[in-house]
Amino acid sequence: MNNAKNMFPTEELQRRNAAHHVQPFSANTELGKKGARVISNAEGVFITDTDGNQLLDAMAGLWCVNIGYGRKELADVAARQMSELPYYNTFFRTTHLPVIELSERLARLAPDDLNHVFYGSSGSEANDTNIRLVRQYWALKGKPSKQVIISRRNAYHGSTMGGASLGGMTYMHSQGGLPIPDIHHIEQPDWWSCGGAQTPEEFGKSTAKKLEDAIDFLGENRVAAFIAEPIQGAGGVIVPPATYWPEIQRICDDHEILMIVDEVICGFGRTGNWFGSQTLDIRPDIMTIAKGLSSGYQPIAGSIISDAVADVIGMDEFNHGYTYSSHPVAAAVANENVRILEEEGIVENVRKTIAPYLKDKWLTLADHPMVGEAKVVGMMGSVALTPNKDTRAPFNGEAGKVGLICREHCFEANLIMRAVGDRMVISPPLIISEEEIDLLLERASIALDKTFAYVKLHGLM
Repeated sequence: MNNAKNMFPTEELQRRNAAHHVQPFSANTELGKKGARVISNAEGVFITDTDGNQLLDAMAGLWCVNIGYGRKELADVAARQMSELPYYNTFFRTTHLPVIELSERLARLAPDDLNHVFYGSSGSEANDTNIRLVRQYWALKGKPSKQVIISRRNAYHGSTMGGASLGGMTYMHSQGGLPIPDIHHIEQPDWWSCGGAQTPEEFGKSTAKKLEDAIDFLGENRVAAFIAEPIQGAGGVIVPPATYWPEIQRICDDHEILMIVDEVICGFGRTGNWFGSQTLDIRPDIMTIAKGLSSGYQPIAGSIISDAVADVIGMDEFNHGYTYSSHPVAAAVANENVRILEEEGIVENVRKTIAPYLKDKWLTLADHPMVGEAKVVGMMGSVALTPNKDTRAPFNGEAGKVGLICREHCFEANLIMRAVGDRMVISPPLIISEEEIDLLLERASIALDKTFAYVKLHGLM
């Protein structure tokens, strides 16, 4: 509703929202008292709220609006598809043209022999599907005891019972009886927080070795798969040391363990290639996709499956699916989104021009007195906030408090930048310009300066 700010006062919209809308990852009573920010419209890399504030969205929504806001082509495709075939399921030996075309396009773009797609509506659903897939795969291979899936602490793989169990965030596990059985977590490759006195290279190898230790402890005959994001997104844009992924790949290959690579954030150009697996030279058996698949314009996700896994799964009926699997409108919009990414050369432009420009600018934040580490890969960046760069010390007080303070100063500067603990992260639309990157850095620097002044004034150093 583009004219929402002209039709209703923000306070009225906030009141109506609080009366009936339960929002995710929120303490809703507190949020209701404060009032949610009401977004009215968006264009390019900017969102506008009902008070008229125009904010640079350095998070691309939830890591997803890769082609930016306001692309009319996607709205037109959705309208045409709704007129022709608004919905039909793909159960009972039925399919339709939009999902056929999308699947062909994804098979062409995905690396190696990843040629088969099972669809859902969110990354959470796709990762739930992956649990079913790998366990059925090993059962059909005559190894039904291979049930355990190994993941990492501080990983994020969704918020359903299965997805949240695969994730390694303990604050999520504290609600609802998580994790479900046969999910095992090992250390994350976060040198800044966990590396101690080791060099990044040493830490990368020793952390990867934790996977082999877990396989030995659990028994290779029980371990079905290892799941990980190429770069941890919601965990804080954690970029693993260069020694990490080659060792993980070797371990999976040596121990007959399927590799599930969660590309929900890293996929569709975010790292400068179509998939983060290509950027970090990983060979997945299954890839989880969502977010950038439709740039968030429609809810759609999927598991891209290798020929070898698909051949085995196809031996028997796979008793799994969702009402909206392969939804024709979502598939048509996703297909148009990927066409735009491909034909307009957006992914190539990220790799050759925009990502290098962002990297040069973003790394200068390491000079700020409160920034201990600045990391960036493609269009994903983070800064670790600390009172002491040399010791990587935490701030006085509750962990994450300084990050939340910095986030509020970002809002004041009309910038959307996410706080993950005491790390600040960005993931802007891939179509951001160099001038808009300059503006992003200008506003981020203002927020960091104001946060630094607050931290010193209130004794948090």
